[in-house]
Amino acid sequence: MFRDLHFAKQPFLLLAFCFLISLSSYAYANSNQPVSYQQLEWTQLMPADDLDALLNPPESLYDIEDGSEQDDLDVFKQGDVEDLETTRYLQALSSSKVIAEFDQKAIRIPGFIVPLTSNAEQNVTEFFIVPYFGACLHMPPPPPNQIIYSTSEQGIKLDSLYEPFWFEGTLVIESIENSVASSAYRLQLNNVAPYEE
Repeated sequence: MFRDLHFAKQPFLLLAFCFLISLSSYAYANSNQPVSYQQLEWTQLMPADDLDALLNPPESLYDIEDGSEQDDLDVFKQGDVEDLETTRYLQALSSSKVIAEFDQKAIRIPGFIVPLTSNAEQNVTEFFIVPYFGACLHMPPPPPNQIIYSTSEQGIKLDSLYEPFWFEGTLVIESIENSVASSAYRLQLNNVAPYEE
């Protein structure tokens, strides 16, 4: 009786074993497949109304001489803001509004490194990724939704702040703040390479 029961179980055990083998093979095959990264433009990371506000700055901005004492974002913010256009422009300059559909997506994006921390070999291990460097009113710093925080365990050799790179990894919606800047995104970095068209 027990022998019959043992043999009755054999086909089931054999099927279960084959199923586990096939699952393992599938998982192994998928783990070796290259990740497909979606290449993004920086403007895709901000809502359309923020982009529109930044592309259409208030007329009063053009009255300020480039490089003058008034060509300062903090000075501009302290002035009397009465019109809706200026208010919306200032809001867009500090916007943390994100695009939810890119959360947890594998992306590829070009940018520059703003170093935060370096290792003993002076390679950058913690940094912000930005589309450009800006510090004045006519070229203001990027808003948080145009800044990505990231880290590199081995570090990135950076010869110049104006050296562009390609970054690949998983984008995460996460607010990061420090004394340098604030970002609305974080990149779980997989690859970084010098920028090439």
